[in-house]
Amino acid sequence: MSSGSAGARRSGRLFEWLDRRLPIRAFLDSQLTGYYAPKNLNVWYYFGVLALLLLAAQIATGLSLAMHYKPGEATAFDSVEYIMREVPWGWLIRYAHSTGASLFFVVVYLHMFRALLYGSYRAPRELLWVLGVLTYLALMAEAFMGYVLPWGNMSFWGAQVIVNLFGTVPFVGPELVEWIRGDYAIADAILGRFFALHVIAVPLVLLLLVGLHLLALRTAGSNNPDGIEIKERRDAQGRPLDGIPFHPYHTLKDLFSVAVFLVIFAAVVFFAPAFGGLFLEPANFEPADPLSTPPHIAPAWYFAPYYAILRAVPDQRLGALAMLLAIVSFLFLPWLDRSRVRSIRYKGRLARAALAAFAISFIGLGFAGLQPPGPVQLCLARVFSLIWFAWFWLMPIHSKLDRTKHVPARVRHRRAAGV
Repeated sequence: MSSGSAGARRSGRLFEWLDRRLPIRAFLDSQLTGYYAPKNLNVWYYFGVLALLLLAAQIATGLSLAMHYKPGEATAFDSVEYIMREVPWGWLIRYAHSTGASLFFVVVYLHMFRALLYGSYRAPRELLWVLGVLTYLALMAEAFMGYVLPWGNMSFWGAQVIVNLFGTVPFVGPELVEWIRGDYAIADAILGRFFALHVIAVPLVLLLLVGLHLLALRTAGSNNPDGIEIKERRDAQGRPLDGIPFHPYHTLKDLFSVAVFLVIFAAVVFFAPAFGGLFLEPANFEPADPLSTPPHIAPAWYFAPYYAILRAVPDQRLGALAMLLAIVSFLFLPWLDRSRVRSIRYKGRLARAALAAFAISFIGLGFAGLQPPGPVQLCLARVFSLIWFAWFWLMPIHSKLDRTKHVPARVRHRRAAGV
């Protein structure tokens, strides 16, 4: 007997021993080979697995950075410089983490836009959508605290702006700001708190929400570009007629998307980690200085649309409320949409124009939020803010008035890159 066959037999016995004590085979059958996904999924459905990949990468690189980072007003910036200059491959880990944070939001925004395109928030996937939005909120909190930790000058002044927004909360605002800071100013206490939350508490919440999101996805099943429920039509064996096993078909497609994405990720990390100041601002390569305000205080690009909404309202309290409402509105989307169909493929011109206007408003608000304040930027922010809120809160009207097309009984085959 060859050594190879003997090793395979030992591996088989080990797997059988584990399978009797853990439901490994049952899990693989139910979640991979036995799970049927729509056969018409296109490139828009790659971003879910890319989000999982980036979550794992952020946890791995974050743990590596935490081994050398020292939270403190006098030590935080220097410890980041030490990682960059003295720790073997520290520069690569730091740039992978900062690039991963920005690309995480790129992937998440595209993942959310796909849900808007194909109505993946509609019944029976309302809970799936709500869990996804809660994950997005937790990701925003994680990103903000991580943005403060390097203790660059933009980190310091960005923390001043965002933390002071909590002072607009009626009755308890000043006390709430002091409680968040843990002191009377942005200093040592907030760095210690943000470090603990960024490394331990919020990642645990994120993992819990992601797990629940995946569980809800497996329960409700994946949506598809046609918005047709594949569970409704099955063959004699009970398999969906318009579905294929998730493994090996979709896993191979996901592996291809991961390979392409890793090439893009590596290109950014090695050749443009700052990405022209969008991923790492020039002011954040300077230590925090309470006496030196950057010429223009701007948030990270992924927060820029909400920052533009904040600046568009003259009153700070109303601006903070508008910014909060702009984010929370996503939670109500399943109940605001009254369209007779799910997918944009079968919606009319009114729904398509409304969604296009919303996408343009998101990009326009992001641009306005990154620019220095001025009359043109203020005008753009106000116009795009109105479009943003109109898309949400007029949806019960324009989605009902929209002239929809007939939805076929079975999914249709299209090019993989088609809408």
